[in-house]
Amino acid sequence: MKFEIMRDRLLDGLNDVTKAISSKTTIPILTGIKIDVRNNGILLTGSDADITIQTFIPTEENGNQIINIVETGSIVLQARMFNEIIRKLPTNDVEIEVLNEFQTHIRSGKTEFHLIGLDASEYPLLPEISNENKFEIPAELLKSIIRETVFAVATSESRPVLTGVNWMIENDELICVATDSHRLARRKVKLENLPSDIESIVIPGKSLNELNKILDETSNPVEITMSNQQILFKTDHVLFFSRLLEGNYPDTSRLIPNEFKTNITVDGKTLLQAIDRASLVAREDRNNVVRFETLENDAVKISSNSPEIGKVEEQIPVHSIEGEELVISFSAKYMMEALKAIDGQSQEVIIQFTGAMRPFILRSVNDDAILQLILPVRTY
Repeated sequence: MKFEIMRDRLLDGLNDVTKAISSKTTIPILTGIKIDVRNNGILLTGSDADITIQTFIPTEENGNQIINIVETGSIVLQARMFNEIIRKLPTNDVEIEVLNEFQTHIRSGKTEFHLIGLDASEYPLLPEISNENKFEIPAELLKSIIRETVFAVATSESRPVLTGVNWMIENDELICVATDSHRLARRKVKLENLPSDIESIVIPGKSLNELNKILDETSNPVEITMSNQQILFKTDHVLFFSRLLEGNYPDTSRLIPNEFKTNITVDGKTLLQAIDRASLVAREDRNNVVRFETLENDAVKISSNSPEIGKVEEQIPVHSIEGEELVISFSAKYMMEALKAIDGQSQEVIIQFTGAMRPFILRSVNDDAILQLILPVRTY
């Protein structure tokens, strides 16, 4: 196998596929990148058995030649070392040649590296996914769905299914829910041609975070294909496979209250900044708890108290308060993340409470596509 390639284009491809590679894998060959040289371009593959990313670099693009292929073939090279070498080569022209016994020569300018590769035939095959259950979603919308939900997944493995985001399909609507049992994030979006065979899957939060880094906000849609064990996201030149989590995701619709005793409409940015200030004191205390109290004159008081540090109090105006008076405490971190997910920095937010010890919800005044739910903290 032998080819010449532009270094910057090879690096772009390596940046994508190395996101799937883990140093902790128990399968030694998965610490490597598989390079497949074909007549029409080069296919790079990285995997940790849960996530597999494959990217294609064509021989020419927009009339410019990117790769000159002398001889086709394939090899697996140690990912971290290969990536470092390519990044530090002196010129933008790279020649890679594989001789017998997987001896790989990498040349650029007056620099030459010799690496020992592995047999590509031992690299695991890509997951098989039939083309039946597929639909499209704009890349920008997919990025915002991930941003608005994935932060709320559980980080502890005690209930593995909660470390993922539940995607459900109901009546032409994709509903994405994440919860760690202390808070919940939900995003609804209407889409055309959603598959009817699959009603619910759970995608690992880690996979969605890695996918988000790869997606650019292009106008081209992402094609999504689902099966019972795998999901495939396909963009112009990248295939992103992820294993799905097993187990039944809890029915979260029961957690979301329908009746409220107190409704508060407030400017999202003002509230976020006030909670950020209060959390300066709260953060030093173990629980990072902020207290929120309604006042008579269309205002709320936000306060925090730490025995070792001191305390902070601030009143902020709100647009309206309807219903009962309220004093409630909650995690400053959860509240700030929920406000950022609603994009509460640029619009009015409505917060609806059903009492001091019951979950409360946040959403945008104009739009209930994004909903955030937080459980209060019991303080004595």
